Amino acid sequence: MNSNASNTQNPLSGAASGGSSGTAVSVASPTFSPLYQQIKALITQSLQSGEWKPGELIPSEIELASRFKVSQGTVRKAIDELAAENLVVRRQGKGTFVATHHEARSQFRFLRLAPDEGVPHYPENQIVEVKRLRAPAEVARMLDIKSGDSVIFIRRVQSFSGVPTILDDLWLPGAIFKGLTAERLNEYKGPMYGLFETEFGTHMIRASEQIRAVCADEQVAQLLQVAAGTPLLSVERVSFTFGDKPVELRRGLYLTSHHHYRNELN
Repeated sequence: MNSNASNTQNPLSGAASGGSSGTAVSVASPTFSPLYQQIKALITQSLQSGEWKPGELIPSEIELASRFKVSQGTVRKAIDELAAENLVVRRQGKGTFVATHHEARSQFRFLRLAPDEGVPHYPENQIVEVKRLRAPAEVARMLDIKSGDSVIFIRRVQSFSGVPTILDDLWLPGAIFKGLTAERLNEYKGPMYGLFETEFGTHMIRASEQIRAVCADEQVAQLLQVAAGTPLLSVERVSFTFGDKPVELRRGLYLTSHHHYRNELN
């Protein structure tokens, strides 16, 4: 408790401390943020460091208020924003938990392809290829690593009710995902992001996507079992973990004859 308190005093008082020099105050003032955002940043640091693991209960608002020496209302506002960003999940009567990709609600955050009829469900995976290679320049740039650094390339086909619907190409930083093999991916029956979270300590918290219409070439058509030239939706995604660090580049081709891409704008 004492170590936590000493660690939190400086970040909270930094905007006001600045010393006796007037110039120090003027330099510090542009970095000022509301108190609840500073608490949010400190809680996020604890999530990033693994103090509270995915799926675990975090301390109550009262306990956090005592730890950070702020009001319970300030903590509640910080937790509200973390919940809105899907970093934590509130459960009525149980408390607040660290979000995990093993929950169905989290899985469908990153799977936006929904059936035209029926309820969304998770697809079956077929791993086509897994290999370690040197990052091409474009892939390295998007993953914020050096060209030629080790990356793991994964190609898979995802099917709904036995119908191939998504062809995914993924690039992952090799330094983070050491030991990831086709055998491990085939053995694992849950969502891929759940595997990344559990075995590689990498929790995807947000993604940026670009979407365009394309036509299936011969190779893609064969893997998706459609005719060459079939219209497809191309979705390029970069996924980020804590600290806005990119940890996955994914390029997916979606067959939308019986599905649609769904997004909610808030």
